[in-house]
Amino acid sequence: MNIEIKDIQKRFGDFVALHQINLAIAQGELLALLGPSGSGKTTLLRIIAGLEQPTSGSILFGGDDLVGQSLRERKIGFVFQHYALFRHMTVFENVAFGLRVKRRAERPAEAEIGKRVRRLLDLVQLGPFGGRYPSQLSGGQRQRVALARALAIGPRVLMLDEPFGALDAKVRKELRRWLRGLHDEMGLTSVFVTHDQEEALELADRVVIMNQGRIEQIGSPDYVYEHPASAFAYEFLGNVNRFECAIRNGQAVFAGGTISVPENANTGDGPAIAYVRPHDIEVFTGPTAAALAATVSYISAAGPLAKVEVAAADGRLIEIELARPMLRALALKVGSLVHIRARKARVFRRDAEPSPGETHSIRGEGRYSEPATPPAPMWHI
Repeated sequence: MNIEIKDIQKRFGDFVALHQINLAIAQGELLALLGPSGSGKTTLLRIIAGLEQPTSGSILFGGDDLVGQSLRERKIGFVFQHYALFRHMTVFENVAFGLRVKRRAERPAEAEIGKRVRRLLDLVQLGPFGGRYPSQLSGGQRQRVALARALAIGPRVLMLDEPFGALDAKVRKELRRWLRGLHDEMGLTSVFVTHDQEEALELADRVVIMNQGRIEQIGSPDYVYEHPASAFAYEFLGNVNRFECAIRNGQAVFAGGTISVPENANTGDGPAIAYVRPHDIEVFTGPTAAALAATVSYISAAGPLAKVEVAAADGRLIEIELARPMLRALALKVGSLVHIRARKARVFRRDAEPSPGETHSIRGEGRYSEPATPPAPMWHI
C-alpha cells in the first residue's frame, strides 16, 4: 500500500505541531521517522494511522483520501512502545483479540482464528508460548506478541511507535535484525518512529529527519549520514565537533587552519560553523601544516575504536575516534601534545538554514530530498 501525505498541518490550540508536511511512502517500504522529542514524529505517525485527525491536509492510501477514518477502517496494524497487552489474557488470546472483535460479517470462524494465531506465533518465534501470560515473558517476547497481534488482522500498513524503546541495548539490536527480516518476508508497507539514530540508520530503507514539526531531510540511511542537508541534521546524526569559523574569500577560516569552499558550497563572506565527525580527524605527534595543537585529556580504548579527547589552547574539547592499531602506533597517553587536522569537514553559513515556512517533499523537488546522483563531498581540508 503506497501512502501520500499532502500539506498536513496539526494544531493543538495555538501550538503548531506539524507545518505543511508532504511525504510519499512507497509500497513495501520500511520508513523511519527520526527526530528528538517534540519534533512531531509521533504526531505524524498517529495522523497516518487515524489515531489523530489533522487540522488540514490529506492522507491518501492507494489514492483514496482517508482523513476522518479510524485506525480500524484504515486497516492499520499499530505497535506501541509499552506493548499494551492484556495481562489477564494468554499470549494466544492476546493475538486472537483483534480477530474476535471484528464485526460478525468479517469475523473468521473459530478454527480459522486458531490456525492464523498459531501461524503468527510461529512466525514471531513464540509458538510454544501461546498458553503463557504476558507477565511470564521477557520484554523482547512481549514486544513480539504485540507485533503478532498487530499482524493478526491482516493490516494494509504496519505502524510502530518507538517499538524497542523499553528494551535493553542487546535485545533492541536482536529485535531490529529480526524485524527487518520479518518486514522483507511479508512485504508490508511499514512506518516506525524512533529517536535512536543507530536504529533508524540500521533498519530503514529511508529516513525522514524531523525537527520542530518540519521535515529537515529525507533519504537513504547512507545518504543522510554522508550528506546532511542542515546543521541540525549533521548534529543529530551521530557525534560531531563544532568549530566556529568565518567564510572569507572562499575559505572557511578558524583557529588552526582554513577549509577551502568549492563552487557548490554557500558563497559569500560571513560567520559559519565547521562540523567534523570524530572519525574524520587525523592525529599527528609532531607539527603539521594546517593543524591545530592540542593536549590529550582522555583516552578510552575499550571496543574496536579508541575514543580520544583533546583540549585545544583555548580550552575547547575535541572528540576523536581512532582505530586501535593507530592509537598504539601514536603511543598516545593523557598529557601528550598532538596536532590534529580535519580529513573532511562540512561548513554551514549561520544564515543558510531553511526558512520557517519551507516545506519538503520526497521525489526530488524538495530542497532536502536525496538526489538521483549524490554530489561530491562539499569540501576537504
